[in-house]
Amino acid sequence: MKIKPKVPSIPQEKHDTFRQEIISVLTRQTLSAREISAEVGIPEKEVVDHLGHIRIAVRKSKGRLMIIPAECKKCGFKFKKRERLNKPGKCPICRSQQIQAPLFSIS
Repeated sequence: MKIKPKVPSIPQEKHDTFRQEIISVLTRQTLSAREISAEVGIPEKEVVDHLGHIRIAVRKSKGRLMIIPAECKKCGFKFKKRERLNKPGKCPICRSQQIQAPLFSIS
């Protein structure tokens, strides 16, 4: 049996960092962390970490990271005072785990 030599894969050229890509995506549309991860191609946990740094970087450039808070789908409770950027586990009022993730955009 003849063994074929493996052809090395050539990675795609990327000019922007993940944070720059996230910023450009969020200036165009409002998305959740899961949608951002699908758009950029990184895990959702990494997106949440990057969003904390993006919040500071955008503030320095006179912009603002807008956050539409998470909301319980069962009782309608809004997590307005929540500082963390990830999705909450359950509602403090009705204990439901059906929670709409927070949405992010840059203005």
